[in-house]
Amino acid sequence: MDADKHFLSIRPPYNKSVSTADVVIAGAGIIGLSTALELAARGFRVTVLERTCAMTEASWAAAGMLAAHDPENLSELRPLSELSISLYPDYLNTVECLSGLQVPLRTSHTLLGSEQNHAFSNALPSPEIARQVPDLNTASRSFQMLNEHSFDPRDLCAALPKAAAAAGVSLIEQCPVTTVRGSVRGVEITTPQAAWSAAHFINCCGAWAGAISNLPSIEPRKGQMATVKLPSHHRLECVIRTPELYLVPRGDGRVVIGATVERAGFDKSIQETTIKMLLDEAAALWPPVREAQVVETWAGLRPGSADGLPVIGACGDENCWIASGHFRNGILLAPATARVMSELLLGEHSSIDLAAFRCDRFAATSVS
Repeated sequence: MDADKHFLSIRPPYNKSVSTADVVIAGAGIIGLSTALELAARGFRVTVLERTCAMTEASWAAAGMLAAHDPENLSELRPLSELSISLYPDYLNTVECLSGLQVPLRTSHTLLGSEQNHAFSNALPSPEIARQVPDLNTASRSFQMLNEHSFDPRDLCAALPKAAAAAGVSLIEQCPVTTVRGSVRGVEITTPQAAWSAAHFINCCGAWAGAISNLPSIEPRKGQMATVKLPSHHRLECVIRTPELYLVPRGDGRVVIGATVERAGFDKSIQETTIKMLLDEAAALWPPVREAQVVETWAGLRPGSADGLPVIGACGDENCWIASGHFRNGILLAPATARVMSELLLGEHSSIDLAAFRCDRFAATSVS
């Protein structure tokens, strides 16, 4: 569909001191760049403004699990999760074809553990657990197997910006958005470097989105993580996940272990005691971790919302939108978020009901 047919009439007049675009997106993480890729495929001229460098915040720090059926997920997420899973094969194929880089799936199953002293009704028998993951500590909890994929987000961090550029998206880094002013004629966006006029603006700034959209209900949730390297005589071929932690194999002997959930503002420092706690808990669940070498530790800032659900849709001034607050599911929900955002901007019927994700739900809650 030709986006110019929809937006040419409200595109601001040419001004040599102001750049123009059909859509300006703030934030070049997986949500922002995936949305840009989707909009570019629909014929939009898209500019993405990134405050630091593309894909270096929550997207880079993530574990990469496509955990659509995790019982820890809120029920309101199910339609968006199911849509995203259905879109993922074409999404990754598009990214790979445009970028020339591979984003391989690293695992195809997850061994999901119950809460302590609880049992699943469809729990795996002990011999099958031992076959899947030898030495797993099954005391006081049961396990079930999920058909669930994972990939290394670092692969996507390399490929997605290249894919967006190949699709015609303009990506400008080290360019934080300072003001946004929307009206029926379009949106004016300013940065320390320059100004833009666009038909639409989308706030995809993750943990930083609240400040831009004056939405204090979105704030950072810190997560500390570690990667270990297993000795050659140990292998892990599926994800192990419990309500307390997860172990995500990368297919080359490395295993990602995480993650804490902390309210620490924008602090991304790493505490050795916290990392040790994570490693001890992982070793208690799967003892081979005790023999592994720690090769990397890091912390990321997830965009959390007051009710744990994403914020997707109109927000603030006319022609201003938001796609943030994905918390621990940004990797999982990126293709679906991109799809529904393109539908919203084109005035199409949404693939799913977005009522649970409306920006104004927080105002309604505060009044009551």
